[in-house]
Amino acid sequence: MLEAALFDAASALIRAFPIDSVSNFGGSLFSVLGPLTRANRVAERNLRIAFPQADDTEISRLLRLQWIELGRSLTELLLLDRIVADTDRVQVEGEARLGAIAAGAGPVVFISGHFSAFELMAAVIVRAGVECQVTYRAMNNPYVDERVRKNRFRYGVRLFAPKGLDGARELMRALQRGESVALMNDQKFNGGVAAPLFGHMAHTAPGPSTFALRFGIPLQPMSVQRVGPGARFKVIVHDPIRLEDTGDREADIEAGVRRINAFIEDRVRARPTEWFWVHRRWPNEEYRRS
Repeated sequence: MLEAALFDAASALIRAFPIDSVSNFGGSLFSVLGPLTRANRVAERNLRIAFPQADDTEISRLLRLQWIELGRSLTELLLLDRIVADTDRVQVEGEARLGAIAAGAGPVVFISGHFSAFELMAAVIVRAGVECQVTYRAMNNPYVDERVRKNRFRYGVRLFAPKGLDGARELMRALQRGESVALMNDQKFNGGVAAPLFGHMAHTAPGPSTFALRFGIPLQPMSVQRVGPGARFKVIVHDPIRLEDTGDREADIEAGVRRINAFIEDRVRARPTEWFWVHRRWPNEEYRRS
C-alpha cells in the first residue's frame, strides 16, 4: 500500500501544475538522475550497438537527450488525459485510415514501439472509435496496477489484454469477434524469432505476424513524435503492412517479424532520441562485450 500511496501523492502533485511545466520538470530531473543509474550503461551500450559509426561526442549527445525525453514522457503519463483533451497538442496524420478501420475496414493488428509518449497511440485509436484490445504488462504491485489502469480509463483506454499466454488467448478471441488488437513489438522476447535490428539479431515476439497471417488481416503500424514545444505531438498512422501467406507458416512469420523490425529501425533512425533506450533489447552477449 505504501507504493500506492506514493503514487497517489505524486499524481496529485503533478496534476496540480500546467502540462508543459510538468513535462519540462520531468526532462530536467531525468537529465540529472538518469546518468547516475545503472540504466545509463544499458542506454549507452544500446546506442553504440545501433550507431557503431557515431563518435563519443555524438553518443554523449544522444544519451543526454534520450534521458530528457524519457523524463518528459514518464511524467506526462499522469497527465495524458489532459494532453489528449487539448486538440492543439495532438496532431494525427492518417486519421482517415483509423476512421475506415472503425467503420468496418478492420480488424487490424496495430503495431508500434516505445516512441516518445507512446500511450498516446492507444488513446488516438480509441478516440477514433476503433474497438481495440491493448496489450499491457501488469505492475508488480496490484494496488499501483489498479491506479495505472484507472489513469488509462481517463483517456478512454478500457480494453486490456495482459501479456503472456492468457493475453494471447484474449487477443485471439477479440480478433474472432472482429475487434482490432494493439501490441508493442520493440522489446526483447526470449524464445522469439531472431531477426535483424540495426544489423544485430534481436529476439522478437512473433505474435503480431502470427495473428495477421491467421486472420488474413494487415499489420497497421503507428508511431508518435514530439513536435514541441513542451508536450505537443504528432501521431502517425502509417501505410499498412500486408504479409504474404505462402503456406510456409514459419517462414511467413519470420518474414513478418523482419518487416516489423525494419519499421521500428526506420523510426528510431529518424528520431533516435525518442526511443526507449534503457531496455536490454539485444542478446546478453552484446552487453558483455562492452
